[in-house]
Amino acid sequence: MASSSAAARRRLKVVVIMGATGCGKSRLSLHLASVFRSEIINADKMQVYPGLDMTTNKIKPDDRRGVPHHLLGSFDPDDGEMTPSQFRSLGHAAISDVAFRGNLPILVGGSNSFIHALLVQRFDPEADVFGCLGSPASPELRYDCCFLWVDVSLPVLEEYLSKRVDELLDTGTFEELARYYDQGRTETGLRKAIGVPEFDRYFNKYPPPRAVDLDDAWRREEGRKRDNDPVREGAYKEAVREIKENARKLAKWQIGKTRHLKGCGWELWRLDATEAVRLAMAAGEEGGGGRDVWKRQVVGPSEKIVRRFLRET
Repeated sequence: MASSSAAARRRLKVVVIMGATGCGKSRLSLHLASVFRSEIINADKMQVYPGLDMTTNKIKPDDRRGVPHHLLGSFDPDDGEMTPSQFRSLGHAAISDVAFRGNLPILVGGSNSFIHALLVQRFDPEADVFGCLGSPASPELRYDCCFLWVDVSLPVLEEYLSKRVDELLDTGTFEELARYYDQGRTETGLRKAIGVPEFDRYFNKYPPPRAVDLDDAWRREEGRKRDNDPVREGAYKEAVREIKENARKLAKWQIGKTRHLKGCGWELWRLDATEAVRLAMAAGEEGGGGRDVWKRQVVGPSEKIVRRFLRET
């Protein structure tokens, strides 16, 4: 009976992968899920909504390797903006379901306010934990957590984010934003995604055609118009500049929040992916020259940390 009571009191084990946008959290989560029987729970506040999959950098269904993903594109934006309290409730339900099936919950995302709300033992929705004069985050957690912090030095990360913005706009994100603008959506949550407000200002001046006409031919025509109109080209470049600047600000803010949680007593294992990202950029492709470094400095240590964590009672 005593043994049964102890088992009932034992906290659920959760692996938490944290870090700024673009550091490789999703990539690491999929690898760990291939090693340990796991399911992934999204903790990115923009990715909880359906739509704008490229803009919000959702992992594609074909790239999920059959690993179940939860709270990814499942919250109706017409229901309003998801709050930390709602995420706490939905996240707990997802963790419980995954654990009930005998699988390891892996919480992945850069929205530290959501991660904090879900994991702390006592959550006060009125407390400003991350404000300049906010209350310190409690080190008391309601799960047995293994925190993996994928970190990239800010100068390298900023360079990578700038390149990623250009690549995304060249491979469909611009059309996605144009379609979203054409739909005239008014919900609050998804409209805060980086890229939407910046290009809304552009599309207000240069409205796109109907969504059904947004194809390769439209892209070529749009490019021709910008080439022949310096004012239009300047407006486009300003939108891109604002996106890059806001992505840099987001990354810096996310890193600051993560450090704050570590300073409040959260035991975070820091995994330095700086060199892997630098080499990947030099190779001009995902992974590229940084694959071996990524395996050696991020993947290998992560596997060892998680194995040790799962052996602990």
